[in-house]
Amino acid sequence: MTSRRGLRPLEALNFFMADMQAGIGPFVGVFLLAHGWQSGWIGTILTVGGVAGTLMTTPVGALVDATRNKRAYVIFPGICTVLASAIILLSQDFWVVTFSQIATAVAGAAIIPAVTGITLGMVRQTGFNRQNGRNQAFNHAGNMVGAALSGFVGWQFGFVAVFILAAVFGLISIACVLMIPKDAIDDAAARGVHHSGDHAGEVSGFDVLVRCKPLLILAAALAFFHLGNAAMLPLYGLAVVSERGADPAGFVAATIVIAQGTMILTSLFAMRLAEKEGYWLVMLISFASLPVRGAIAAGLITSWGVVPVQLLDGVGAGLQSVAVVARILNGTGRINVGQGAVMTVQGIGAALSPAIGGWIAQSVGYPLAFLILGGFALGSLALWLGFGGVLRPACARLPAQPSAAPQFSS
Repeated sequence: MTSRRGLRPLEALNFFMADMQAGIGPFVGVFLLAHGWQSGWIGTILTVGGVAGTLMTTPVGALVDATRNKRAYVIFPGICTVLASAIILLSQDFWVVTFSQIATAVAGAAIIPAVTGITLGMVRQTGFNRQNGRNQAFNHAGNMVGAALSGFVGWQFGFVAVFILAAVFGLISIACVLMIPKDAIDDAAARGVHHSGDHAGEVSGFDVLVRCKPLLILAAALAFFHLGNAAMLPLYGLAVVSERGADPAGFVAATIVIAQGTMILTSLFAMRLAEKEGYWLVMLISFASLPVRGAIAAGLITSWGVVPVQLLDGVGAGLQSVAVVARILNGTGRINVGQGAVMTVQGIGAALSPAIGGWIAQSVGYPLAFLILGGFALGSLALWLGFGGVLRPACARLPAQPSAAPQFSS
């Protein structure tokens, strides 16, 4: 068993890593706009970075599975964040900024698989669900603190201070991961291999991605969910600000605090529900939250409507913090490449969502757009319920003894 001393740096890493990511992201566009960039070019470099990061999640997951130095896949993104902050401050040339965004996005693609692997390697499958819930709670708390601190220093000292703060968070993240003893991470357990099992090394990464039916269903369900979810908040903000004249800065701050605060509680609740009932029910509740959120958003385009809308955002995202991929692929030795592949598919859905939602809102208005976006999650529910017979055993509570690797379709 791993001591609490070994896990505290891991939890601190999740907190400061979130601060690092939240600190720089929302301010890049505004910083470049203040330096004479046009909105089209700003959107272009942000999209290029986002696409690069999405495409890299699967191969990076495979690298995390293969490496025996998983800490490096957290240290490298931290270094890239520090360098990206410095580069953007020193030069606002298009190609320099574009390169910095691509480098940061590609490096950041390694963070979730790497932290998943480190956690698995430290606490094994039997302790993973509980520790992952704690990790997610620290991550959401870090997002809240990061957003608040970035807003404060930006207001007091200007944009430069925001980028300096992001660099500081990156350095602290590096220090946290270096405090995790290398010998505390079991590399076999970190990728889901059973020491005593017959399946270690038997399943290839390609087989996991194309033949594990529960994993494919999960990826498709999450793609439907994020196709509707990603555009909901930006469109709701536009609706409230344009139709009700809400203060943009205060509105954005409220959305972050409400959603992230809710996610802290729901991630801990999801951990306990998964321990008691398995992951299938947790994900079902998460998918069901989006249609309700869309209906509320359609009927409450007001400043105070952000409270129920973002509470449900926190419920949906917080419940999805359970590491269902790690449970489905337990015993295959390919957990992190599977995690990366699922992130890629849901990232595609999230990337398409703003464009689809924006055109729908422009064509038929905001209320109907919210209903349609919420309706995309009906596809998630149909998959999750329709393939319940396949998914329930794969998402069941972890048994006392390690189970065999999942069955693959031919």
